[in-house]
Amino acid sequence: MKRKSIKLLATVMIALIGGTFTGCTGENTGAETEGQTTIDIFQFKAEAKDALELAAQEYMKKNKNVEINVETVGGGDDYGAALKSKFASGKEPAIFNVGGPQDVADWKDKLDDLSGEPWVSQAFDGTLNPVTIDGKIYGMPFDEEGYGFIYNKEIFKKAGIDGDSIKTYSDLEKAFKKLDSMKSDLGIDAVLALPGKETWITGLHLTNVDFANEFKDSTAAFNAENIEFKYNPQLKKLLDLQIKYAYKPDGTNKSINTVDYSTQVEKEFSLKKVAVIQQGNWVTNAINDIDPNLAQNVGILPMPLEGIKEGCIPVGVPMYWAVNSSKDDKTKKEAKAFLNWLYTSDEGKKMIINEFKFIPALKGYEGEDLKPKDALSKAILQYASDGKTMPWVFMGYPTGWGTDKIGINIQKYIAGDMTWEQLVKDSKESWSQERKNK
Repeated sequence: MKRKSIKLLATVMIALIGGTFTGCTGENTGAETEGQTTIDIFQFKAEAKDALELAAQEYMKKNKNVEINVETVGGGDDYGAALKSKFASGKEPAIFNVGGPQDVADWKDKLDDLSGEPWVSQAFDGTLNPVTIDGKIYGMPFDEEGYGFIYNKEIFKKAGIDGDSIKTYSDLEKAFKKLDSMKSDLGIDAVLALPGKETWITGLHLTNVDFANEFKDSTAAFNAENIEFKYNPQLKKLLDLQIKYAYKPDGTNKSINTVDYSTQVEKEFSLKKVAVIQQGNWVTNAINDIDPNLAQNVGILPMPLEGIKEGCIPVGVPMYWAVNSSKDDKTKKEAKAFLNWLYTSDEGKKMIINEFKFIPALKGYEGEDLKPKDALSKAILQYASDGKTMPWVFMGYPTGWGTDKIGINIQKYIAGDMTWEQLVKDSKESWSQERKNK
Protein backbone atom coordinates (compact mmCIF):
# COMPACT_ATOMS: atom_id res chain seq x y z
CA MET A 1 0.00 0.00 0.00
CA LYS A 2 1.32 3.46 -0.83
CA ARG A 3 2.38 5.72 1.98
CA LYS A 4 -0.61 7.75 3.25
CA SER A 5 -0.62 11.45 4.05
CA ILE A 6 -1.56 12.66 7.50
CA LYS A 7 -4.86 13.93 6.18
CA LEU A 8 -5.78 10.60 4.61
CA LEU A 9 -4.80 8.63 7.70
CA ALA A 10 -7.18 10.73 9.76
CA THR A 11 -9.94 10.03 7.26
CA VAL A 12 -9.23 6.32 7.37
CA MET A 13 -9.35 6.19 11.14
CA ILE A 14 -12.71 7.95 11.07
CA ALA A 15 -13.95 5.38 8.56
CA LEU A 16 -12.96 2.57 10.88
CA ILE A 17 -15.50 3.56 13.46
CA GLY A 18 -17.72 6.06 11.75
CA GLY A 19 -16.69 8.86 14.08
CA THR A 20 -15.38 12.42 14.04
CA PHE A 21 -12.65 14.32 15.82
CA THR A 22 -13.77 16.08 18.98
CA GLY A 23 -11.03 17.75 20.99
CA CYS A 24 -7.68 16.96 22.53
CA THR A 25 -6.08 15.77 25.72
CA GLY A 26 -2.96 16.30 27.77
CA GLU A 27 -0.35 14.12 29.36
CA ASN A 28 -0.64 12.61 32.84
CA THR A 29 2.34 10.68 34.12
CA GLY A 30 0.76 9.60 37.39
CA ALA A 31 -0.50 10.92 40.67
CA GLU A 32 1.96 12.07 43.30
CA THR A 33 1.30 9.97 46.35
CA GLU A 34 3.28 8.90 49.35
CA GLY A 35 4.19 5.24 49.74
CA GLN A 36 4.14 2.44 47.20
CA THR A 37 1.03 1.68 45.16
CA THR A 38 0.73 -1.72 43.50
CA ILE A 39 -1.26 -2.07 40.30
CA ASP A 40 -2.01 -5.64 39.26
CA ILE A 41 -3.04 -5.97 35.61
CA PHE A 42 -4.86 -9.09 34.40
CA GLN A 43 -5.13 -8.90 30.62
CA PHE A 44 -6.17 -11.10 27.70
CA LYS A 45 -3.93 -10.23 24.77
CA ALA A 46 -1.03 -12.67 24.66
CA GLU A 47 0.40 -10.89 21.62
CA ALA A 48 0.74 -7.68 23.64
CA LYS A 49 2.29 -9.30 26.70
CA ASP A 50 5.90 -8.25 26.04
CA ALA A 51 4.93 -4.74 24.94
CA LEU A 52 2.74 -4.21 28.01
CA GLU A 53 5.46 -5.42 30.34
CA LEU A 54 7.93 -3.06 28.65
CA ALA A 55 5.46 -0.18 29.02
CA ALA A 56 5.02 -1.01 32.69
CA GLN A 57 8.79 -0.93 33.21
CA GLU A 58 9.09 2.44 31.50
CA TYR A 59 6.24 3.87 33.54
CA MET A 60 7.75 2.65 36.82
CA LYS A 61 11.04 4.36 35.96
CA LYS A 62 9.17 7.65 35.86
CA ASN A 63 6.90 6.88 38.82
CA LYS A 64 8.97 5.36 41.63
CA ASN A 65 5.95 5.17 43.89
CA VAL A 66 4.14 2.72 41.57
CA GLU A 67 4.69 -1.00 41.11
CA ILE A 68 2.93 -2.65 38.16
CA ASN A 69 2.51 -6.41 37.81
CA VAL A 70 1.24 -7.84 34.51
CA GLU A 71 -0.44 -11.23 34.23
CA THR A 72 -1.57 -12.43 30.82
CA VAL A 73 -4.12 -15.11 29.99
CA GLY A 74 -4.80 -15.48 26.29
CA GLY A 75 -3.58 -17.07 23.10
CA GLY A 76 -6.33 -19.66 23.18
CA ASP A 77 -7.00 -19.81 26.91
CA ASP A 78 -10.45 -18.78 28.13
CA TYR A 79 -9.88 -15.29 29.51
CA GLY A 80 -13.46 -14.93 30.75
CA ALA A 81 -13.25 -18.09 32.84
CA ALA A 82 -9.79 -17.15 34.08
CA LEU A 83 -11.00 -13.69 35.12
CA LYS A 84 -13.86 -15.18 37.12
CA SER A 85 -11.41 -17.51 38.86
CA LYS A 86 -9.07 -14.62 39.57
CA PHE A 87 -11.79 -12.63 41.31
CA ALA A 88 -13.05 -15.73 43.14
CA SER A 89 -9.55 -16.31 44.53
CA GLY A 90 -9.70 -12.98 46.35
CA LYS A 91 -6.71 -11.63 44.37
CA GLU A 92 -8.63 -9.06 42.39
CA PRO A 93 -6.63 -7.10 39.79
CA ALA A 94 -6.75 -3.32 39.65
CA ILE A 95 -6.96 -3.36 35.85
CA PHE A 96 -8.67 -6.03 33.77
CA ASN A 97 -10.50 -6.42 30.47
CA VAL A 98 -14.14 -6.47 29.41
CA GLY A 99 -15.67 -6.89 25.98
CA GLY A 100 -18.89 -5.27 24.89
CA PRO A 101 -22.28 -4.74 26.51
CA GLN A 102 -22.65 -8.32 27.74
CA ASP A 103 -19.39 -8.16 29.71
CA VAL A 104 -20.29 -4.75 31.10
CA ALA A 105 -23.59 -6.15 32.35
CA ASP A 106 -21.84 -9.17 33.87
CA TRP A 107 -19.13 -7.13 35.62
CA LYS A 108 -21.06 -3.95 36.38
CA ASP A 109 -20.48 -4.18 40.16
CA LYS A 110 -16.71 -4.25 39.62
CA LEU A 111 -16.37 -1.46 37.06
CA ASP A 112 -15.26 2.02 38.02
CA ASP A 113 -16.65 5.02 36.16
CA LEU A 114 -14.06 6.36 33.69
CA SER A 115 -16.19 9.20 32.33
CA GLY A 116 -13.94 11.91 33.75
CA GLU A 117 -10.67 10.61 32.29
CA PRO A 118 -8.75 12.85 29.84
CA TRP A 119 -8.63 10.22 27.09
CA VAL A 120 -12.45 10.09 26.83
CA SER A 121 -12.51 13.21 24.64
CA GLN A 122 -10.08 11.44 22.32
CA ALA A 123 -12.28 8.41 21.65
CA PHE A 124 -13.84 8.15 18.21
CA ASP A 125 -17.62 8.39 18.16
CA GLY A 126 -19.23 5.01 18.64
CA THR A 127 -16.29 3.21 20.24
CA LEU A 128 -17.54 3.85 23.77
CA ASN A 129 -21.18 2.94 23.17
CA PRO A 130 -20.72 -0.75 24.07
CA VAL A 131 -19.29 0.14 27.49
CA THR A 132 -21.61 3.03 28.37
CA ILE A 133 -24.59 2.66 30.72
CA ASP A 134 -26.75 5.56 31.84
CA GLY A 135 -24.17 8.03 30.57
CA LYS A 136 -21.27 6.45 32.49
CA ILE A 137 -18.27 4.99 30.69
CA TYR A 138 -16.86 1.76 32.09
CA GLY A 139 -14.13 0.84 29.62
CA MET A 140 -11.20 2.29 27.68
CA PRO A 141 -10.79 0.86 24.14
CA PHE A 142 -7.72 -1.30 23.57
CA ASP A 143 -7.34 -0.54 19.88
CA GLU A 144 -9.02 -1.15 16.53
CA GLU A 145 -8.53 -4.56 14.98
CA GLY A 146 -9.63 -6.30 11.83
CA TYR A 147 -9.61 -9.88 10.71
CA GLY A 148 -10.26 -12.05 7.70
CA PHE A 149 -8.31 -14.64 5.75
CA ILE A 150 -4.65 -13.72 6.11
CA TYR A 151 -2.63 -15.00 3.17
CA ASN A 152 1.00 -15.46 2.20
CA LYS A 153 1.56 -13.22 -0.80
CA GLU A 154 4.64 -15.14 -1.92
CA ILE A 155 2.73 -18.43 -2.12
CA PHE A 156 -0.17 -16.75 -3.92
CA LYS A 157 2.22 -15.18 -6.43
CA LYS A 158 3.88 -18.53 -7.06
CA ALA A 159 0.43 -20.03 -7.68
CA GLY A 160 -0.43 -17.21 -10.07
CA ILE A 161 -3.22 -15.85 -7.85
CA ASP A 162 -3.83 -12.13 -7.39
CA GLY A 163 -5.04 -11.70 -3.81
CA ASP A 164 -6.31 -8.19 -4.50
CA SER A 165 -8.79 -9.59 -7.02
CA ILE A 166 -10.51 -11.87 -4.49
CA LYS A 167 -13.75 -10.21 -3.38
CA THR A 168 -16.52 -12.81 -3.51
CA TYR A 169 -17.16 -16.31 -2.21
CA SER A 170 -16.76 -17.61 -5.75
CA ASP A 171 -13.36 -15.89 -6.03
CA LEU A 172 -12.26 -17.44 -2.75
CA GLU A 173 -13.44 -20.90 -3.73
CA LYS A 174 -11.55 -20.76 -7.04
CA ALA A 175 -8.35 -19.59 -5.31
CA PHE A 176 -8.53 -22.37 -2.71
CA LYS A 177 -9.15 -24.98 -5.40
CA LYS A 178 -6.11 -23.82 -7.37
CA LEU A 179 -3.87 -23.74 -4.29
CA ASP A 180 -4.99 -27.26 -3.38
CA SER A 181 -4.13 -28.55 -6.86
CA MET A 182 -0.60 -27.13 -6.51
CA LYS A 183 0.24 -28.22 -2.95
CA SER A 184 3.31 -30.23 -3.99
CA ASP A 185 4.72 -27.45 -6.17
CA LEU A 186 4.07 -24.88 -3.44
CA GLY A 187 5.49 -27.04 -0.64
CA ILE A 188 2.46 -26.68 1.61
CA ASP A 189 0.62 -29.18 3.81
CA ALA A 190 -2.78 -27.72 2.98
CA VAL A 191 -4.43 -24.57 1.68
CA LEU A 192 -5.26 -23.31 5.15
CA ALA A 193 -5.17 -24.13 8.86
CA LEU A 194 -8.53 -24.07 10.63
CA PRO A 195 -8.07 -24.09 14.45
CA GLY A 196 -11.14 -26.11 15.39
CA LYS A 197 -9.92 -26.34 18.96
CA GLU A 198 -10.28 -22.58 19.40
CA THR A 199 -14.01 -21.94 19.75
CA TRP A 200 -13.40 -18.18 20.00
CA ILE A 201 -12.20 -18.24 16.40
CA THR A 202 -15.09 -20.30 15.06
CA GLY A 203 -17.87 -19.47 17.53
CA LEU A 204 -17.14 -15.73 17.73
CA HIS A 205 -15.13 -14.50 14.75
CA LEU A 206 -16.49 -16.82 12.08
CA THR A 207 -20.14 -16.53 13.10
CA ASN A 208 -19.78 -12.75 13.24
CA VAL A 209 -19.83 -12.56 9.44
CA ASP A 210 -23.36 -13.95 9.61
CA PHE A 211 -24.69 -11.94 12.54
CA ALA A 212 -23.05 -8.68 11.43
CA ASN A 213 -25.63 -8.83 8.64
CA GLU A 214 -28.44 -9.44 11.12
CA PHE A 215 -27.52 -6.88 13.80
CA LYS A 216 -26.41 -3.28 13.43
CA ASP A 217 -23.84 -3.56 16.24
CA SER A 218 -23.01 -5.40 19.46
CA THR A 219 -25.60 -3.44 21.42
CA ALA A 220 -28.34 -4.57 19.04
CA ALA A 221 -27.16 -8.17 19.46
CA PHE A 222 -27.15 -7.75 23.24
CA ASN A 223 -30.74 -6.50 23.19
CA ALA A 224 -32.00 -9.24 20.85
CA GLU A 225 -34.22 -11.83 22.55
CA ASN A 226 -33.93 -14.16 19.56
CA ILE A 227 -31.80 -14.69 16.49
CA GLU A 228 -33.07 -15.38 12.99
CA PHE A 229 -29.83 -16.98 11.75
CA LYS A 230 -31.19 -16.29 8.27
CA TYR A 231 -27.81 -16.34 6.58
CA ASN A 232 -26.81 -19.71 8.00
CA PRO A 233 -26.76 -21.47 4.56
CA GLN A 234 -24.07 -19.04 3.42
CA LEU A 235 -22.17 -19.45 6.69
CA LYS A 236 -22.28 -23.22 6.23
CA LYS A 237 -20.75 -22.89 2.77
CA LEU A 238 -17.94 -20.71 4.12
CA LEU A 239 -17.20 -23.17 6.92
CA ASP A 240 -17.46 -26.18 4.61
CA LEU A 241 -14.96 -24.54 2.27
CA GLN A 242 -12.47 -24.25 5.11
CA ILE A 243 -13.08 -27.81 6.29
CA LYS A 244 -12.54 -29.15 2.77
CA TYR A 245 -9.16 -27.51 2.33
CA ALA A 246 -7.97 -27.47 5.95
CA TYR A 247 -4.83 -28.97 7.42
CA LYS A 248 -5.86 -32.29 8.99
CA PRO A 249 -3.19 -33.76 11.27
CA ASP A 250 -4.34 -37.36 10.79
CA GLY A 251 -6.20 -36.89 7.53
CA THR A 252 -9.68 -36.80 9.06
CA ASN A 253 -12.04 -33.89 9.56
CA LYS A 254 -12.26 -34.74 13.24
CA SER A 255 -8.54 -33.99 13.68
CA ILE A 256 -9.17 -30.36 12.70
CA ASN A 257 -10.48 -29.98 16.25
CA THR A 258 -6.99 -30.70 17.61
CA VAL A 259 -5.49 -27.72 15.79
CA ASP A 260 -4.96 -24.84 18.19
CA TYR A 261 -3.91 -21.21 17.79
CA SER A 262 -0.21 -21.95 18.14
CA THR A 263 -0.29 -24.72 15.54
CA GLN A 264 -2.27 -22.53 13.16
CA VAL A 265 -0.25 -19.33 13.44
CA GLU A 266 3.25 -20.30 14.58
CA LYS A 267 3.69 -23.72 13.01
CA GLU A 268 1.62 -24.01 9.85
CA PHE A 269 1.43 -20.40 8.67
CA SER A 270 4.64 -18.84 9.94
CA LEU A 271 6.63 -21.84 8.67
CA LYS A 272 4.87 -21.53 5.29
CA LYS A 273 3.13 -24.90 5.49
CA VAL A 274 -0.25 -23.36 4.67
CA ALA A 275 -1.11 -20.35 2.55
CA VAL A 276 -4.09 -19.01 4.50
CA ILE A 277 -5.40 -18.63 8.05
CA GLN A 278 -8.48 -16.94 9.50
CA GLN A 279 -6.92 -14.39 11.84
CA GLY A 280 -6.39 -10.68 12.42
CA ASN A 281 -3.66 -8.09 12.72
CA TRP A 282 -2.94 -9.20 16.30
CA VAL A 283 -0.84 -12.08 14.89
CA THR A 284 1.76 -9.69 13.47
CA ASN A 285 4.17 -10.00 16.39
CA ALA A 286 3.90 -13.81 16.46
CA ILE A 287 4.66 -14.08 12.75
CA ASN A 288 7.41 -11.47 12.96
CA ASP A 289 9.16 -13.38 15.75
CA ILE A 290 9.48 -16.39 13.45
CA ASP A 291 9.84 -14.81 10.01
CA PRO A 292 10.12 -11.00 9.77
CA ASN A 293 10.06 -11.12 5.97
CA LEU A 294 6.79 -13.04 5.96
CA ALA A 295 5.28 -10.58 8.44
CA GLN A 296 5.70 -7.83 5.84
CA ASN A 297 4.53 -9.99 2.94
CA VAL A 298 1.00 -10.85 4.03
CA GLY A 299 -2.43 -9.54 3.12
CA ILE A 300 -6.05 -9.97 4.20
CA LEU A 301 -8.80 -11.50 2.09
CA PRO A 302 -12.46 -10.83 2.85
CA MET A 303 -14.69 -13.38 4.61
CA PRO A 304 -17.52 -13.40 2.09
CA LEU A 305 -20.97 -14.90 2.57
CA GLU A 306 -22.13 -15.79 -0.91
CA GLY A 307 -24.21 -12.94 -2.28
CA ILE A 308 -24.28 -11.01 1.03
CA LYS A 309 -22.20 -7.79 1.10
CA GLU A 310 -19.14 -9.59 -0.23
CA GLY A 311 -15.66 -8.09 -0.13
CA CYS A 312 -15.72 -6.92 3.51
CA ILE A 313 -13.78 -7.71 6.68
CA PRO A 314 -14.91 -7.30 10.32
CA VAL A 315 -13.32 -4.33 12.12
CA GLY A 316 -13.90 -3.31 15.72
CA VAL A 317 -12.61 -2.85 19.27
CA PRO A 318 -11.51 -6.25 20.64
CA MET A 319 -11.59 -5.43 24.34
CA TYR A 320 -11.66 -2.57 26.83
CA TRP A 321 -9.50 -1.74 29.81
CA ALA A 322 -11.49 -1.60 33.03
CA VAL A 323 -10.55 -0.37 36.50
CA ASN A 324 -11.72 -2.34 39.52
CA SER A 325 -14.17 -0.24 41.50
CA SER A 326 -13.49 -2.32 44.64
CA LYS A 327 -9.94 -1.03 44.97
CA ASP A 328 -9.04 1.88 47.22
CA ASP A 329 -9.06 5.41 45.80
CA LYS A 330 -5.28 5.65 45.64
CA THR A 331 -4.95 2.44 43.59
CA LYS A 332 -7.75 3.43 41.25
CA LYS A 333 -6.20 6.85 40.70
CA GLU A 334 -2.81 5.35 39.83
CA ALA A 335 -4.38 2.69 37.59
CA LYS A 336 -6.20 5.36 35.59
CA ALA A 337 -3.04 7.48 35.40
CA PHE A 338 -1.09 4.57 33.89
CA LEU A 339 -3.70 3.92 31.21
CA ASN A 340 -3.86 7.60 30.37
CA TRP A 341 -0.06 7.78 30.08
CA LEU A 342 0.07 4.71 27.86
CA TYR A 343 -2.39 6.04 25.30
CA THR A 344 -1.93 9.83 25.41
CA SER A 345 1.67 10.64 26.32
CA ASP A 346 4.21 11.04 23.54
CA GLU A 347 6.23 8.11 24.82
CA GLY A 348 3.18 5.92 25.27
CA LYS A 349 1.84 6.65 21.79
CA LYS A 350 5.11 5.56 20.21
CA MET A 351 4.94 2.30 22.15
CA ILE A 352 1.33 1.73 21.08
CA ILE A 353 2.43 1.98 17.43
CA ASN A 354 5.92 0.45 17.48
CA GLU A 355 5.78 -2.11 20.30
CA PHE A 356 2.10 -3.05 20.57
CA LYS A 357 1.59 -2.56 16.81
CA PHE A 358 -1.96 -1.37 17.51
CA ILE A 359 -4.29 0.58 15.26
CA PRO A 360 -5.30 3.30 17.75
CA ALA A 361 -8.95 3.71 18.72
CA LEU A 362 -8.23 7.23 20.00
CA LYS A 363 -7.42 10.47 18.24
CA GLY A 364 -4.03 12.11 18.53
CA TYR A 365 -2.08 9.63 16.38
CA GLU A 366 -2.06 11.64 13.18
CA GLY A 367 1.67 12.37 13.19
CA GLU A 368 3.89 10.91 10.47
CA ASP A 369 5.78 8.86 13.06
CA LEU A 370 2.56 7.44 14.52
CA LYS A 371 1.25 5.59 11.50
CA PRO A 372 0.92 1.80 11.76
CA LYS A 373 3.85 0.25 9.95
CA ASP A 374 2.98 -3.44 9.75
CA ALA A 375 1.44 -4.95 6.63
CA LEU A 376 -1.76 -6.21 8.23
CA SER A 377 -2.65 -2.91 9.88
CA LYS A 378 -2.07 -1.13 6.60
CA ALA A 379 -4.33 -3.61 4.84
CA ILE A 380 -7.08 -3.06 7.41
CA LEU A 381 -6.80 0.70 7.01
CA GLN A 382 -7.21 0.22 3.26
CA TYR A 383 -10.42 -1.79 3.75
CA ALA A 384 -11.67 0.98 6.02
CA SER A 385 -10.74 3.64 3.51
CA ASP A 386 -12.68 1.74 0.84
CA GLY A 387 -15.71 1.40 3.13
CA LYS A 388 -15.43 -2.39 3.10
CA THR A 389 -15.88 -3.21 6.79
CA MET A 390 -18.54 -4.82 8.95
CA PRO A 391 -19.02 -4.41 12.73
CA TRP A 392 -17.98 -6.78 15.49
CA VAL A 393 -21.29 -7.89 16.97
CA PHE A 394 -20.09 -10.97 18.85
CA MET A 395 -19.38 -8.89 21.94
CA GLY A 396 -23.17 -8.71 22.30
CA TYR A 397 -23.69 -12.48 22.24
CA PRO A 398 -25.12 -14.00 25.45
CA THR A 399 -22.40 -14.84 27.99
CA GLY A 400 -20.50 -17.91 26.80
CA TRP A 401 -22.85 -18.54 23.87
CA GLY A 402 -20.23 -18.00 21.18
CA THR A 403 -17.52 -20.16 22.71
CA ASP A 404 -19.43 -22.67 24.81
CA LYS A 405 -22.52 -23.18 22.69
CA ILE A 406 -22.25 -22.47 18.97
CA GLY A 407 -18.46 -22.86 19.10
CA ILE A 408 -18.84 -26.34 20.60
CA ASN A 409 -21.61 -27.11 18.10
CA ILE A 410 -19.25 -26.19 15.26
CA GLN A 411 -16.70 -28.64 16.65
CA LYS A 412 -19.40 -31.34 16.64
CA TYR A 413 -20.31 -30.43 13.08
CA ILE A 414 -16.67 -30.59 11.96
CA ALA A 415 -16.34 -34.02 13.58
CA GLY A 416 -19.54 -35.28 11.97
CA ASP A 417 -21.34 -35.63 15.30
CA MET A 418 -24.00 -32.97 14.56
CA THR A 419 -25.84 -31.98 11.41
CA TRP A 420 -25.97 -28.35 10.33
CA GLU A 421 -29.73 -28.33 10.84
CA GLN A 422 -29.24 -29.51 14.43
CA LEU A 423 -26.57 -26.86 14.94
CA VAL A 424 -28.87 -24.07 13.78
CA LYS A 425 -31.83 -25.30 15.83
CA ASP A 426 -29.82 -25.78 19.04
CA SER A 427 -27.97 -22.47 18.66
CA LYS A 428 -31.20 -20.51 18.15
CA GLU A 429 -32.88 -22.18 21.12
CA SER A 430 -29.91 -21.65 23.43
CA TRP A 431 -29.72 -17.95 22.49
CA SER A 432 -33.39 -17.48 23.40
CA GLN A 433 -32.98 -19.38 26.65
CA GLU A 434 -29.96 -17.36 27.67
CA ARG A 435 -31.82 -14.12 27.03
CA LYS A 436 -34.70 -15.28 29.24
CA ASN A 437 -32.18 -15.87 32.02
CA LYS A 438 -30.46 -12.49 31.53
